[in-house]
Amino acid sequence: MTPRTPDAVTVFGPDFPFAYDDWLTAPEGVGSIPPEHHGAEVAIVGGGLSGLVAAHELLRLGLKPVVYEGARLGGRLRSEHFGGPDGPVAEMGGMRFPISSSTFFHYVRTLGLATAPFPNPLTPASRSTVVDLEGETFYATSLDDLPDLFREVADAWDGALDRILHLGGLQAAIRRRDTGALKAIWDALVPLWDDRSFYDFVATSEEFQALSFRHREVFGQVGFGTGGWDSDFANSMLEILRVVVTNCDSDQHLIRGGADQVPRGLWSRRVDDAAHWPEGTSVESLNGGSPRGSVTGIHRVRDSAGTATDRIAVTDESGETREYPAVLATCQSWLLTTQIACDEELFSQKMWMALDRTRYMQSSKTFVMVDRPFWNDVDPATGRHVMSMTLTDRLTRGTYLFEEGPEDPAVICLTYSWMSDALKMLPHPAERRMELALEALSHIYPGLDIRSHIVGDPITVSWEDDVHFLGAFKGALPGHYRYNHRMYSHFVQQAMPPEERGLFIAGDDVSFTPAWAEGAVQTSLNSVWGIMAHFGGSSPATNPGPGDLFDELGPIRLPD
Repeated sequence: MTPRTPDAVTVFGPDFPFAYDDWLTAPEGVGSIPPEHHGAEVAIVGGGLSGLVAAHELLRLGLKPVVYEGARLGGRLRSEHFGGPDGPVAEMGGMRFPISSSTFFHYVRTLGLATAPFPNPLTPASRSTVVDLEGETFYATSLDDLPDLFREVADAWDGALDRILHLGGLQAAIRRRDTGALKAIWDALVPLWDDRSFYDFVATSEEFQALSFRHREVFGQVGFGTGGWDSDFANSMLEILRVVVTNCDSDQHLIRGGADQVPRGLWSRRVDDAAHWPEGTSVESLNGGSPRGSVTGIHRVRDSAGTATDRIAVTDESGETREYPAVLATCQSWLLTTQIACDEELFSQKMWMALDRTRYMQSSKTFVMVDRPFWNDVDPATGRHVMSMTLTDRLTRGTYLFEEGPEDPAVICLTYSWMSDALKMLPHPAERRMELALEALSHIYPGLDIRSHIVGDPITVSWEDDVHFLGAFKGALPGHYRYNHRMYSHFVQQAMPPEERGLFIAGDDVSFTPAWAEGAVQTSLNSVWGIMAHFGGSSPATNPGPGDLFDELGPIRLPD
């Protein structure tokens, strides 16, 4: 990936249009803390992308990040390798990263990782796509190969977005990084659409009302960009608009060798420009080579008289308790009430409401390794590929094909499903999930013996069944904007009562763009600024940080 070009659409807002990529790369740096605080420990609860971005940047500021992780480093960037560390990859979590994620790709470039276009439907990377609906199968290499119905759906979607939600104007402002124009449009849309769902938008728009129910049904099954979106129909329309206005659902790349190389690379990367620490210091070296175990408690430290101090105690699964002047929790917010015993006073009651009302979406994937990318074989009778990237209303929903070389072992994501479709898989072990997927695909490709190419055992995941996650990612419902605002704004703590300061939160579920790595990175950088300010530090006047511009550019506040 090359650095972003001028006038590119990036994840620049729209709620908080702060240029994180520019802040990170400015020659004067992101800021500094007073030397008397150099070497101070900061607890990082969670070793996923957000936690390790923060750990990396706090190290550079001269602080000592102490990482706690109950599962394994990487979080929901979980890359499983078939047949050993050099084998083909099954991405169990995040697998496709829009090039508009300019801050995330700053770290990809810093680590020297290679990327490739993701094989989404109807893109050159997928070569061909099969859409199978109600037992009817269509083969296509572009939208023009599909029946007029699909073009009508796409045109209705594009037209409604621009007419009702000013998509063109929003993207023009993002391209120019014109914060005034962007906020003028977006801040007017928030109160109009916070209470309305994605399906409400589709069903009530003039563009879709002029068509049939079948058009709306096809839109839900096949969708736009990455595939069907009916599992998101209940979500707030604001959340969907953020995805399309920032091009998160188009021009996506995968990370060659596995997405978990990003957080793991930040864990092990030796830093030569850190304050206080010697050249070659890494987060890994400061943590003695491995993170501490999962966190079971977070409490405010009290003195012998019972008076609250400015320190926070973190207890891990071994029973050991350590005290810190600051703690960053990057775990999913539900864990703060289900897995971790937290003092109530650490958050306001309104914040607890927001953390508990976060709604997580279910997600299931099942992968198999195959002997070679046989799907590139051409059927002599039809002149078509024998198998393609597949979108269907059957149990599999989305089937993706990944390859390296023409004769190398390859990977099929047999099924990628959400919400109720994912719950259908939840009770079943990996072998049964594979059998169910193969049965569904046999109706779409009746003459193809997929099973004969499978090598080894399937790999599967249901994120809602994992005690460390309890779901794949946040899916905000109508009326959740206020909750999101509270969580996102929490890093600016100067006006908070003393008992609520020092505990920070970050992660994609704290962001306004859940499910996207960029949201995890941006909220992590918010927390870095907040922790820097907590230690009495600041950003340079010539390179102000997110907290410095929050009053000017921050998200619009809706009345309670």
